[in-house]
Amino acid sequence: MSHSAQDSDALAGLREKLRRFAIERDWDQYHSPKNLAAALCVEAAELLEHFQWLTDDESKSLPSEQLAKVREEIADVLLYLVRLADKLNVDLLDAAANKIAVNARRYPVDKARGNNRKYTDF
Repeated sequence: MSHSAQDSDALAGLREKLRRFAIERDWDQYHSPKNLAAALCVEAAELLEHFQWLTDDESKSLPSEQLAKVREEIADVLLYLVRLADKLNVDLLDAAANKIAVNARRYPVDKARGNNRKYTDF
C-alpha cells in the first residue's frame, strides 16, 4: 500500500508545525522519545475515558458535546504520535503501510474473516 504525495505533504506540514511549536516554547528539551511515548499513553487513556462504561451502541452515537471532547483527545494522540515519530525518524505513512502488509499476511481473509482470534490461534 502506498501513500499519496498529498498525504505525505500534509503529514510533513503537521510535523513542521509541531517542531516550530516546541521550539518557540523551548519545549524541545522535554521531548525525548520516552517522554513523548508516556504523553501519548496519557492522551490515549484520556480518550478511552470518554468511552468507559458506555455500551457499544452508545459509543457509536456520542452526543455532540462529548464528540467534541473526543475529537480533541484524538487530536492529542495524533500530535504526540507525529512528534514521537519525528524524534525517532520514523516515516509514519511507510510504517503504517508496512504494518498493514504484515497484518494482511498474519490475518489471511480465509482464516480471519469474521474471527477475532489472534493470528497465533488460527
